[in-house]
Amino acid sequence: MSGFDWWARTVVSRMRGKGRDAGAGFVEYAGLMIIIAGIFTLIDQLGLDGLISGAIGDAVNQVIGGG
Repeated sequence: MSGFDWWARTVVSRMRGKGRDAGAGFVEYAGLMIIIAGIFTLIDQLGLDGLISGAIGDAVNQVIGGG
């Protein structure tokens, strides 16, 4: 069996085998963490943290009937 045939069989078996998604969870988790970090950085850079905090506080006060 030539090197290319061995490589092709290995690739096909990994694409169709039960281990085809091995490592995908880590990549998805890392991508999600990067997106979340980007959102937090954007909120901080735009100075929206106080505005968001105030809006959440106002909504909670409306729900519980305070102030």
